[in-house]
Amino acid sequence: MLAFAFTSFTSTQVVMGLLLALFLVVATIIGTKYYLRRITRDLENNPLQNRKKSKYDAVDVFHWSGIFFKLGLAITLFLTALAFNWTSWEKEVYIPENALRLDEEIEVETPRSQQEKPPPPPPPPPTITEVPNTVEVEEDDNLFLDQSIDVETEIVDAPKATQASAPPPPPPPPPEEPEEAPIFKIVEDMPRFAGCENVHKKEERDQCSQQKLLEFIYSNIKYPQLAKETRIEGVVVVQFVVEKDGSITDVKVVRDIGGGCGEEAMRVVKMMPKWIPGKQRGRPVRVLFNLPIRFQLV
Repeated sequence: MLAFAFTSFTSTQVVMGLLLALFLVVATIIGTKYYLRRITRDLENNPLQNRKKSKYDAVDVFHWSGIFFKLGLAITLFLTALAFNWTSWEKEVYIPENALRLDEEIEVETPRSQQEKPPPPPPPPPTITEVPNTVEVEEDDNLFLDQSIDVETEIVDAPKATQASAPPPPPPPPPEEPEEAPIFKIVEDMPRFAGCENVHKKEERDQCSQQKLLEFIYSNIKYPQLAKETRIEGVVVVQFVVEKDGSITDVKVVRDIGGGCGEEAMRVVKMMPKWIPGKQRGRPVRVLFNLPIRFQLV
């Protein structure tokens, strides 16, 4: 029994064992019911036969109690052993060799965070005008007007000055566009896939993050049917930006091998959870990341 308890079973074997146990229980119930029905029919035909301890000893329920107890005990022990030996295996993920290695360096232009404004033109040079030393003074003839008033002179009121309406205020200046944070290509602490925060050493933590990243990619990626039929293999490079909060933005394919592999790689990258953001001088920054995904037929 101890050797049986330490034996491991696959899920298929456990299911077959449960079905076999269920079949034995149902067969025992049906067989017992048939046997009791036949005994009851015989006793009805001959009621004075086989009278011992009870009125109808042949159909006494307690007569079968020991057999049913042992059968139930055996089934319980069998199910308990199956429960303790239930094993489940994680789905094995195939990761190609050198999955994160690029055969050649990809030159990607660094995206500009904002458009540079052209400098203003220089001011024109000042013009120098020569002022003559002699100034001619023109004498104006003084004209004297008669301003006396006679009795018959009609006095006319001066016209009232009309107040001109004030001009409308100038429109407010347009709001300045928010300055986008610059995007770095190399920082002190590069962004990494989440899931290895408990590892203290930096090298081990980076290796763990790469392994987690590869497991996520190759457990969710599906080889396109067109690429399978045409036997397309190669490396697709997906470029994205890891934001300050770890989210993934600006996903695009910078190298494609065709057959729908680029679209499939983009789909998997967009499924990724938030990363641990990159840091420069202790502050989170935006980082440009190139991720190679290798498509290889097995």
